[in-house]
This record gives sequence, structure tokens and C-alpha cells, in this order.
Amino acid sequence: MAEIPTLTDATFDEEIGASDAPVLVDFWAEWCGPCKMVSPILDEIADDHEGKLRVAKLNIDDNPAVTRRFGVMSIPTMIVFKDGEEAARLIGAKGKGQLLQELSTFI
Repeated sequence: MAEIPTLTDATFDEEIGASDAPVLVDFWAEWCGPCKMVSPILDEIADDHEGKLRVAKLNIDDNPAVTRRFGVMSIPTMIVFKDGEEAARLIGAKGKGQLLQELSTFI
């Protein structure tokens, strides 16, 4: 099972910058119902594509600096970072098929 790290304002740049593989960061919050629907799908994608794509989570309520820096206005928002830079942004709850289609260039 792939490890899904929890990122913080303090660890974000180091975790994203140190990754050889693209990293999908799930911007979420405890009170967000759609986020809870997407979470198990992201767990599956992390397991299915271990080594090709990393998945990490960032709680927007606990980490306002990173949330503001990337202009995350609605959640769930998933941003793919490649070589430390934003490469794709997916907004809203989506099913596994749609997520895989939108992530196909990274996996």
C-alpha cells in the first residue's frame, strides 16, 4: 500500500521539490463531503500507480499559506506538481475513470 503523506505549510516545498515522480496534492478539509468521496479513490490511484505518481494530502484549514499561494478557492482541488512546478489542476469531486483520464499524461 502506497504511503500518502500529509503535507503542511512547513513541509510542502521540501516534499514536492524532493520527489522524482509527479505528486498529486489533494487540497481538502474535514467538513468537505465531496473530499471524503474522492479520498478512497485517490488511495486506490496511489496504490495502482506507485512509483509513477505520488499522492499527498493538505488540509486547507490547517495550512492557509500553501492554500493561498496556489489560489485554492474551492475543494476538493487536486494539483499535480512535476519537477516542483504546478503541471495540472483538477477541481471538484470526480470518479476514478475521469481522474485517471485527466491524469493520463502523468501515469
